This record gives sequence, structure tokens and C-alpha cells, in this order.
Amino acid sequence: MAAFNLTPSDPSPFILMGIPGLEAAHIWISIPFSTFYIIGLFGNSMVLFVVGKEQNLHKPMYLLLCMLALTDIGMSTSIIPKALCIFWFNLKGITLNGCLTQMFFIHAVSGMQSAVLVTMAFDRYVAICNPLRYATILTNARIAKLGLVGLIRAVLFILPLPLLLSRMPFCANHIIPHTYCEHIAVAKMLCGDITVNRTYGLVTALVVIWLDLILIALSYGLIIRAVLRISSKKDHQKALNTCTAHICVILMSYTPTLFSYLTQRFGQGIASYVHVTFANFYLLVPPMLNPIIYGVKSKEFRDKVGKYTCRR
Repeated sequence: MAAFNLTPSDPSPFILMGIPGLEAAHIWISIPFSTFYIIGLFGNSMVLFVVGKEQNLHKPMYLLLCMLALTDIGMSTSIIPKALCIFWFNLKGITLNGCLTQMFFIHAVSGMQSAVLVTMAFDRYVAICNPLRYATILTNARIAKLGLVGLIRAVLFILPLPLLLSRMPFCANHIIPHTYCEHIAVAKMLCGDITVNRTYGLVTALVVIWLDLILIALSYGLIIRAVLRISSKKDHQKALNTCTAHICVILMSYTPTLFSYLTQRFGQGIASYVHVTFANFYLLVPPMLNPIIYGVKSKEFRDKVGKYTCRR
């Protein structure tokens, strides 16, 4: 992971505490962490391998699934290797540049994943509301361009977060009560006024998360309106079934993200170990479950996976 070329205000390292209050249980906590990470890494790698190998799966929906798999791998890999170093070897130190780089990747990948989920909602909208024009509206090239736009948006919005932090002095206390460098947790160690940091973080969350949620809700509002116009119950159910996997992924991605975001800023009464544990699991569980959900819901994809996993 390349570090930001920044001049730290203090060369001494930061200390990531892991999960405050549960230090004695770090070894036990590492078991589900490493298990979820390995399962998620295997599942998402399988998605990339199977879609890459099978020409029949070179379609917009599976291209989006590959993008989702890449963001899942990127998100969990941004935090778990360092977290396991803390749990297993008590290696808690991290440089300022390393901390800011980790922060950038975590938040940028999260923003990219949100863009992918919006594009998936648009994909389902076109498939149900304009099925005859689906092939002309959503080509592989157009999906790739939408993915690139999502990546550029994530980088442009998230890059100022570490840049703003790097320009301010840090206090003597370099202890971060977390397993990774989360923006607000790092900002709280600044000696100066962090109003700008808090405000920009809030604006970014509103623009990225809430705008994306509004677009997804709009897409599904139009989908529901179109489905209600279908007279056949069988077609009704078939149309809704095509959205089930995407809805499950949305709920798993946004619900814990919003909960963690709100408790980080307004949940002073919540114990820190509860917040930190939850913040880690919401970055671990969706990447593990996403390929499973799509594998269960898509027979075409499931059959192709079986072709490679059930060979004799």
C-alpha cells in the first residue's frame, strides 16, 4: 500500500489499541475476524475468476458483481491484516503516513462500493421498466464508464480528508482506540479546532451516502410502480425476485454503515468496545455474504461456480 507523501507533524507513531476493554480477548476475537476474512476473500475471488473465465457471464450484471467483489476485497484487506497483527503479535504502532493511507483506502473503497450499489439499482430499473432497451442502454462499455465515474468521485471526495489532517498538529496522546484509522477517531487527536474536519466529513457522508440512498430509493420506487402495473401474479413475483439479492446487499451495506456513522458522532453513551467491534464487523460481514447471496439467487452464476468447484 503506497503511503501519502506527507510531512508528519510528529514523527512518533500512533498506537492502534485494537478493541478497547477487550484486550484480554483479542486472540479469541481474531478467530471470527480471520475466518470471515478468508471466506470473503475466497468467495469474492471466486466471483472474479468465474466471471472472467466464462464468456456467457460477460454481461452488465456480472460486471457490476465483479466491481462489488473488488470493493469487498479492498475494504476488508484495508483493515484485517493490521487488525490481526494487533490481535496476534501486539504490533500496535502505525506511522502517520500509514494511518492516513489506510484511512483514505477505507473511505474511498466504501464510497466506490456505494456507487456500485447505485449502478446496480439503475441496472434493475432498466431491466424491469425498459426490458426491450436493456441491451442498448446498459452495455459493458457504459457500465465500465459508470464504474470509472464512481471511482473518480470517491477519490475526489475522500482525498481531502487525509490532506486536511496532515496540515494540523497532533497532540501528545497518539493512542487511537480502534483497530484501524477511522477519520473521526484520528481527527479527535488534533490539538487545533477540528470543525472543518468534522464539517467536511459530514458533507462527504451526506453527498455520498445519502445522495446514493435517495437515488436507490428513487430507482426502487419506479420499479415498484412498474411491477404494480403487471397484471400477472407470476410475472409480478418474477420481477421482484430479480431485485432480492440487490436489496439484501443494500440492507447489509447501508444499515450498519449508517448506525456506525451516527454512533461515532452522537452515541456518546455507547461503550467504545461495542462501537469498535461493530465497526469492524460491518466491514467484514457484507464482503463475506455478498458472493453467497448472489450465488444463491442467480442460478446461472451458481451453475458456473459448480462447474469449477465440483470437478472430479
